[in-house]
Amino acid sequence: MIRIVIVEEMGLLRGALRAVLSGEDDLEVVADLPESGDVLAVIRTKRPDVVLVDVELRGLDMLATVQKLLVEAPRTAVLALGAQDSPRILSEALRAGVRGFVGKDLQPAELARLLRAVAAGEVVLDPAAAVAALSPPENPLTRREREVLHVAAEGLPLKEIARRLYLAHGTVRNHLSAILRKTGSRTRLEAIRRAQRAGWL
Repeated sequence: MIRIVIVEEMGLLRGALRAVLSGEDDLEVVADLPESGDVLAVIRTKRPDVVLVDVELRGLDMLATVQKLLVEAPRTAVLALGAQDSPRILSEALRAGVRGFVGKDLQPAELARLLRAVAAGEVVLDPAAAVAALSPPENPLTRREREVLHVAAEGLPLKEIARRLYLAHGTVRNHLSAILRKTGSRTRLEAIRRAQRAGWL
């Protein structure tokens, strides 16, 4: 029996993963957590074979947690769960020491197969995630737009962004409009997240 711990903040997805994996005869979900805060304590008590972890958890350095986990339980494999279109996150996860990386839209049967492979000591990579990493989308933002978005990522208001970059208020507003259009975003926060995931910031 392959013992699995799931770390995923979205309750619906976490519950679905647990239900799907528990339906397999040779897989047992021994714990599921909404965040990484308790994962090391759970690893010590449950001794899972594989930790399936969302490496995009908000407000936490999940990759640092992965590194600590591998020090604490070197025999436990980590299978990272993330967005397929995020080459930056994929490369950081692999550097942290995960044994595999899969996209969130993977079919249940394929996820179960990859969990078994990771538990057996193999290194696995979702083909779609690999293609995204090898062929990242070209950065559509100009140097000035990247500067504006970088400062905007600090949570500063429009007026402060303009002051920081020595630009007119209207110029900053125009740059932000262009950024939203180019990233296909509806809000500034969404644009920041998309740009970070794509490695444009």
